[in-house]
Amino acid sequence: MAHMNCPSWRDVVAQTERALACGALRSFDTVQRVIEDNGVRFLVRQAANLARKEQASKLAAKATADAASAWRDPFSPCEESLRVGDIGERHFLLLNKFNVLAHHLLVVTTDFEPQESLIDTDDFAALFACLAKFDGLGFYNGGEIAGSSQPHKHLQIAPLPLDGDAAHALPVEPCIEAARTRGVFRAPQLAFTHAAAWLDGDDDPKNAHATYLRLLDAIGVEPLDVAGVAHQSAPYNLLVTRRWMLAVPRRVAHVEGVAVNALGFAGSLFVRDDAQRAVVESLGPMRLLADATIS
Repeated sequence: MAHMNCPSWRDVVAQTERALACGALRSFDTVQRVIEDNGVRFLVRQAANLARKEQASKLAAKATADAASAWRDPFSPCEESLRVGDIGERHFLLLNKFNVLAHHLLVVTTDFEPQESLIDTDDFAALFACLAKFDGLGFYNGGEIAGSSQPHKHLQIAPLPLDGDAAHALPVEPCIEAARTRGVFRAPQLAFTHAAAWLDGDDDPKNAHATYLRLLDAIGVEPLDVAGVAHQSAPYNLLVTRRWMLAVPRRVAHVEGVAVNALGFAGSLFVRDDAQRAVVESLGPMRLLADATIS
């Protein structure tokens, strides 16, 4: 396919520097640990400065409350200091204001669309246009239970490698590659409920959309018609790379106080303090993720 115009990696880096300089971007230091579980090297990041993180959480909660009380879309208008640029006509690329991962990006629809509406062909076209410029993990939190905090439709991109080590770019990928087969499949090493499919470098958004619908069907998420727009029937997470796609049905947003979003199923968890880290260590990351999904 002919890729649509979108910002380059140089644009992302330059806008990040500007946003940090003016104080619009708030990045948080973390201490990273590796917890191996069932052959997967899970990355567990713990907030290095809890007071600062709590302050940021309060600011984010206030902004969300203010937006709700005023019936204002948090992405329209977006904070211009965080905007990287347009992706075609229907999307734009935005820096994630409160980030734990460097250069964490949002692919946002220009006009409001609900987060619970299904990802469409144009959404995949915008995502793959970005992934053609720089390698990353695309992911989607389908609803609050799946970890979404904003009602305006947005996919997200975490640049690879997640831990800065090219040898371990994405913790769950070896499991998915080992189980690779035609059509929809499951990776036995991953103890949580999921469905996966190999893309074989096919970045055609129509084919990606068709694969996505097959994965949703495999995990029991049906399309619902809401005023002529297809919506999800249940919460789910989606992971997308240049190579494969994986979908997970969600049951709860937190497990013993630890929040789980799509990144968790890629092998990257965030904990706020020692108590939450102890929960992850006690349960084990795989059990934690399994408890967050529908069995």
